[in-house]
Amino acid sequence: MPPIKEILFDCDNTLVLSESLAFEACAELANEILEKYGRSERYTGPQLLSDFVGQNFRGMMTSLQKKYNFTMDEKEFNDYVDRELGKVVEKLEAAAQPCPGVMEQLDKLYAEKKYGLAVVSSSALSRVQASIRKVGQDKYFDPKLVYSAASSLPKPTSKPDPAIYLHACKEIGVQPGECVAIEDSKSGATAAKNAKIPLIGYVGPYIEEGKEKQESMAKLLKEECGAIYVMYDWKEFPEALKAVEAA
Repeated sequence: MPPIKEILFDCDNTLVLSESLAFEACAELANEILEKYGRSERYTGPQLLSDFVGQNFRGMMTSLQKKYNFTMDEKEFNDYVDRELGKVVEKLEAAAQPCPGVMEQLDKLYAEKKYGLAVVSSSALSRVQASIRKVGQDKYFDPKLVYSAASSLPKPTSKPDPAIYLHACKEIGVQPGECVAIEDSKSGATAAKNAKIPLIGYVGPYIEEGKEKQESMAKLLKEECGAIYVMYDWKEFPEALKAVEAA
């Protein structure tokens, strides 16, 4: 494996504990849509998170239409996307927290300056920026190196499609094999795998759903998505990075 030059961080529930806040906002809109189309089903934030983890709101609404067999026209779809972004950013600016232990690792990486640091997310750029700004991580990432599958591509293309990873590599000027991606979800990890980027999995936040869920995600990230190392805590990151570089 060539030497690692760039570390590519997912944002939601990898850098910032943002998913539960975001899904609270998304559930409110999803329930409005379901009611509008005559469906009796309703979601809480955690239920929506469980069904659609790793997808941005566009991907979620596409999946919701397929699952419940209804179709929104393009204008209505885009109106909901715009509304969702505002609601989510408002919640994140009020209450987002960093993932436990990540700030210490970012401090070390930033001070060492051995690797480039970038964020590669499925979420809208304004949401990602609001998240990292709220928790004080914006000092570690050049704004030009914060990439969004919803905002940075000519056509929004959510993970698990590798497009946003390949775009980031091209913009940064590195080959996929010269990077390592850190992901917590199947869709994000699959995007990294499909881009041929070495992968570190992170399952810390899944403990909120129980040890069984955390272990099942660790197994999935390793066996299905090819993670070289799966972290349960950010303090494992130096060991995880060593494992990638030795692979």
